[in-house]
Amino acid sequence: MRTVLVGNPNVGKSVVFNRLTGVRVVVSNYPGTTIEYMEGTLRVDGLRMSVVDVPGMYSLIVRDRAEQVAFDLITGQRTRLIVNVIDATNLERNLYLTLQLRELGIPMIVDINMVDAAHHQGIEIDELSLATHLALPVTHTVAVSGQGIAELRALISRMIQMDTMDSSNG
Repeated sequence: MRTVLVGNPNVGKSVVFNRLTGVRVVVSNYPGTTIEYMEGTLRVDGLRMSVVDVPGMYSLIVRDRAEQVAFDLITGQRTRLIVNVIDATNLERNLYLTLQLRELGIPMIVDINMVDAAHHQGIEIDELSLATHLALPVTHTVAVSGQGIAELRALISRMIQMDTMDSSNG
């Protein structure tokens, strides 16, 4: 059972990953440096699950080796949940990937990261409206400070438990 962190490059996926798993990775903004993926363990509410931080991508159309690695991990048989980390300051660009991911039919959470930077720019996001339009659970974080990480962990736990119950009933 695995949760996969997916998002555009430079949205803070690796910082969210670090906060969720306690694993430290080098965060680099240089293109092509995150070809390999990082995997850690999330423990919450008695559950233990694998969390994978895949290379950043702008769409599910594979154009290079890093995007192929990401695509294969996202669509792999062990993937039970996608956490789509998006940049609150660049919502429109990030939602393109969100819509493609939603088409895969894998349970997904949208995590709007960097809401502090968005507030400084005068950007306010109506999470309830976004959740309604996407038909997905939406939460927000400021991963660098840890704000919202506890709520994200709890939401991941709820989604995994719901999926586990659905699987045992089906």
